[in-house]
Amino acid sequence: MKYPTRDEVLKASHVQLARWYRFLPSPGMSALEGKRGRFEEVMAQESEIQGLIKDQLDFHGGMTTAVSKAIGWGN
Repeated sequence: MKYPTRDEVLKASHVQLARWYRFLPSPGMSALEGKRGRFEEVMAQESEIQGLIKDQLDFHGGMTTAVSKAIGWGN
């Protein structure tokens, strides 16, 4: 799963934010998939996006039981 852009995060629904929060790989992992030598840069960018996802998810009410059930555990 590819990290979203800042604009995509700001426009995302509560359910989409929860999906990203649950299923996105740890920041920097995509650097191991062909972007070698850029780990620190990729990790910093993805960490910023991950923080924004968490902030937006909290703003929309967090990971509620209903949202968790809606997205399940398989991506």
